[in-house]
Amino acid sequence: MNTPVQSLDQAASPGVRAATSTRWLQLALGLICMMAISSPQYVWTLMTKPLMAKLGISLPEVQVTFSILVFLQAFFSPFQGALIDRFGPRKLISIGTLLAGVSWMLASYASSTTMLYLTYGGLGGLGTGIVYVGVVGLMVRWFPDRRGMAAGAVAAGYGMGAIVTTFPISASLATHGVESTLWLYGMIFAAIGFIASQGLRVPPETSGAAAVVRSSSTGAREFRPTEMLKTPIFWLMFAMMTMMSTSGLMVTSQMASFAADFGVSKVLVFGLAALPLALTIDRFTNGLTRPLFGWVSDKFGRENTMGFAFALEGVAMTLWLLTRDDAVLFVLLSGVVFFGWGEIFSLFPSTLTDTFGTRFATANYGWLYISFGVGSIFGGPLAALLHQHTGSWIPVFACAITLDIVTALLALFVLKPARAKFVRAQRGVL
Repeated sequence: MNTPVQSLDQAASPGVRAATSTRWLQLALGLICMMAISSPQYVWTLMTKPLMAKLGISLPEVQVTFSILVFLQAFFSPFQGALIDRFGPRKLISIGTLLAGVSWMLASYASSTTMLYLTYGGLGGLGTGIVYVGVVGLMVRWFPDRRGMAAGAVAAGYGMGAIVTTFPISASLATHGVESTLWLYGMIFAAIGFIASQGLRVPPETSGAAAVVRSSSTGAREFRPTEMLKTPIFWLMFAMMTMMSTSGLMVTSQMASFAADFGVSKVLVFGLAALPLALTIDRFTNGLTRPLFGWVSDKFGRENTMGFAFALEGVAMTLWLLTRDDAVLFVLLSGVVFFGWGEIFSLFPSTLTDTFGTRFATANYGWLYISFGVGSIFGGPLAALLHQHTGSWIPVFACAITLDIVTALLALFVLKPARAKFVRAQRGVL
């Protein structure tokens, strides 16, 4: 259930207009910060072979670095969100961007797997987690009337930001080597992110805009994380985001493997190898879906949008599996699958803030974001283990498709009425 909110850009009060005149600048700065931290995750695949050669380690050993990065990014987010709410977004996001950039600079000196894990994985995971949770939490406060769009826009910056750096980093690795590349781009990312973060601030609490911001939440009170965690509706959202994270991360982490097993990884499609072409398309659709479905949810309701998008991924994955030996359809349907998945990073934070208020939005989203880490375990190693035991990708796909369809039904027939009842109950307290 969405509470209608007058657009702050169209609000009649000059005071509201003046107080919100900078929110688009805030969105732009948040987008830049997210783009500055996207490369550690999304260009990691380019680093694996050079790091293996430098350190003399195997692929499983080097991949532990990535696991540490994702684990820390997700599981420390409640603590990071609380710090952001306590000390303010500018200070903490500044620290986060520096940590993310410095993690690359220090990783350039790594002479052992332990140092690589601590720098690229440890510092990088903590830094990217601070920035991601902080920026999303801040944007849903600045855009009470367009929470879905705003959360989706900055999440798209994280999902698509590496498009800008992929080819330059690849060229640098080929010409200058992994050490120089990590040091140079780490310094660039740290500088850009730090400069952009200096302009971030929270909406002014004493302005007319702040009143509009508060009116767009439950209409009752602002929930602290300790209060939110006691409500069944939070755990319903947590379960749903875990289920969707599992299905999407199964595809993200296993795509190269099942593409090879399906016999399409090296087939040419439109003159290009199918797998890298699919990955390129996926990166665009994964970014595009976040602000698009966020905007749709602002207009037509969070749960209605969830039901459509989650079912879309389930249907696309079913068609993908049924036509798995057709390289052209493999490429095209992979884009549809990611188009139906990436919007979880706009729909869930905006729904959470609609339900529990804006004051503690960052810390609250930190708790929900843990579900992404849980999904990475189910969709990564456990999905690979299921494939190993069955010798087939069909059971893995069947699980992912089932999760998509069940989550779509939960959104429409469980979350929607439960959240409407919750909001009415909170308003009735007043």
